[in-house]
Amino acid sequence: MTEIKRAINDSRAMRWTVLVMVSVLMFGTYWFQDFMSPLQGLMRQTWGFTNTDFGMIISCTTWLNMFGAIMVGGIILDKFGPKVCIFIFGGLAAGGAVVSALGAEGVFGEDPMTRRNVMIIGRVMFGIGLEVTCVLVSKTVVKWFKGHELALAMSVNVGFGRLGSMIGIMFSADIAGKNPGAAVTVAAVLIGIGVIAFIAHLMFDAKLDADRKKIASGEDKENTNSDDEAFKLSDLGNLLKNPSFIYVTLLCVTFYSAVFPFIQYAPDLLVSKFGFTRTMPADLSVFSLAYWDALFHCGPKVAGLIPFGSIIMTPIFGTFIDRRGKAASIMMLGSALLIFAHLSLSVFNSVALGYAGLLALGMGFSLVPSAMWPSVAKIVPENRLGTAYATMFTIQNWGLGAFFFGIGWVLDMVNPKIVAAKEVASKALAIAKKAKEPAAIEQAEAAVKAADKMVYDYTTPILMLVFLGVVSIFLAFMLKRADKKQGYGLELPSGQSAE
Repeated sequence: MTEIKRAINDSRAMRWTVLVMVSVLMFGTYWFQDFMSPLQGLMRQTWGFTNTDFGMIISCTTWLNMFGAIMVGGIILDKFGPKVCIFIFGGLAAGGAVVSALGAEGVFGEDPMTRRNVMIIGRVMFGIGLEVTCVLVSKTVVKWFKGHELALAMSVNVGFGRLGSMIGIMFSADIAGKNPGAAVTVAAVLIGIGVIAFIAHLMFDAKLDADRKKIASGEDKENTNSDDEAFKLSDLGNLLKNPSFIYVTLLCVTFYSAVFPFIQYAPDLLVSKFGFTRTMPADLSVFSLAYWDALFHCGPKVAGLIPFGSIIMTPIFGTFIDRRGKAASIMMLGSALLIFAHLSLSVFNSVALGYAGLLALGMGFSLVPSAMWPSVAKIVPENRLGTAYATMFTIQNWGLGAFFFGIGWVLDMVNPKIVAAKEVASKALAIAKKAKEPAAIEQAEAAVKAADKMVYDYTTPILMLVFLGVVSIFLAFMLKRADKKQGYGLELPSGQSAE
């Protein structure tokens, strides 16, 4: 009787061990991407940053990605493999995080502009590594789980990233205390751990490649070749002529531009609009009612519930779409929830309605991704998926960059009295410190704290996101309409195609 040759990924324990190892990198990169959101007010107070400075720091991760860095990374991954890719792009992500941490700690200078500019350099480096390592991890998961429980593995992998976002948002203010640089350093360490964990998995990856070669020697090589698809720039023309692909790509831009930038500003919005606190009291017992009351009135903790909800709900909605379909309709529903969410958090002043808005945002954040990514796989042939995802992520970064920065810039523009008061107080403090006059320093510090406690009006910046929700509904409607003509079967369950 012929012995059946098996590969290392046929072992359930082995492939799930690898999943955890590579997902640690997703956890660390998502943490670093989102952890600054609760530090916005602290950065204004301790470093003299403006909201525009904050917006520039969080938006700069997208700058080089707008001009094709993701696609270049995909080509390098396909041509040279994961080993070369992790050292180049994992190194960029970790190195950029270290540069940001050094800048935040004032190693290169403690004046606001020097600190800001060094952090920007680090975040630009990190941004290049972030997107490409996400592609790298996703391809690794496919390699190990294709033919097994791939959908579940992808959901768990995304869950690790969302968990990193959630914990980073909820606890970075506690880690920082009075020094935002401490939170930056911890976030940088987590990326380093993630890169090390991914490198460690490469010895198992080499064993998998060896097993596949042995199997291929006695079987049809077509059944054992890697299914990873190369980024083909020549396919861009065909993709950009496809109406369904255009609509789903633009929907990706408008939807995520209304969610990810908002998450960065949500803690400060909740503090400014509803009077939430920035940190939890240290003397409350978790078993007391006072603790839970404080928890649900702490801006970073409440904002962290947005990615937390998606950890739970995205696999559930994904299962529904697998079985029942209705992907385009669900994207319309998710976009409608965006409109309700941002109206609740901009126009109205009800705390209860604000909670409802955050809940609606979390639901939309689960609905649209669970419908969008399976739809791309139906629209785009398998041999073009690498190029398709790279194209989508590149265009998406234009929207993210605009709104990461734009919200902070508009926030300063519509609150000129606060910005002016901060600027006057900060200059007075700098002069007093230079003159080494204790009384003047004390007076200037009091003025800075008073200016920082002034309430920012977030109505206009968040109303911009309402507009994105309206555009998203339109694009989802046009996608549904295009699908009826092109017959991709987006409204059908997985595995079914239009006749």
